[in-house]
Amino acid sequence: MKKVRKAIIPAAGLGTRFLPATKAMPKEMLPIVDKPTIQYIVEEAIASGIEDIIIVTGKGKRAIEDHFDNAPELEQALLEKKKYDLLEQVRHSANLVDIHYIRQKSPKGLGHAVWCARKFIGDEPFAVLLGDDIVQAEKPCLSQLIEQYERTGCSVIGVQPVPDEETHRYGIIEPLERMGNLYQVKQFVEKPPRGTAPSNLAIMGRYILTPEIFG
Repeated sequence: MKKVRKAIIPAAGLGTRFLPATKAMPKEMLPIVDKPTIQYIVEEAIASGIEDIIIVTGKGKRAIEDHFDNAPELEQALLEKKKYDLLEQVRHSANLVDIHYIRQKSPKGLGHAVWCARKFIGDEPFAVLLGDDIVQAEKPCLSQLIEQYERTGCSVIGVQPVPDEETHRYGIIEPLERMGNLYQVKQFVEKPPRGTAPSNLAIMGRYILTPEIFG
């Protein structure tokens, strides 16, 4: 069984839910405390053993590439002002892991964004982390999914329980057999009408997929 080494982070969406804040700034760059959202995603991937990341971007997302790139002028200015703590943070964000980029030329959805990265993935299993979903856990969420993949050899999707009255807002799984925290899935239902959801287990933005998904 091949190791999960690569990850796709789709980040080409328009961010309409966060307007007007995302009119000029990618939603993935909105800050949480002192770091943009997407940096938390990248750090989770690294903590889970990911070695190569490809970020699928779109128009108006150049700030993401700039954030993970070297910034010599800024570094020099911080050095001259002896702001060493900030200098270390700036350098840290540019040296996290090997990050590649590909453009999704039109916003055709999550499936198409993953498909755009198929040549980067090749014939290996891979992770998908949505660029605006942060998961707090003692053990990284992605690491937990990788463990289950190594146990089963099957694609694994992260889910979380949500209140029954909110299931219409999420993609919901219909589970079959349960083995501890692992469920076999019969089907997915996207935003079921109120009162019709097959469970309260909502799909979250973490996936381990096998290359067969590309056909």
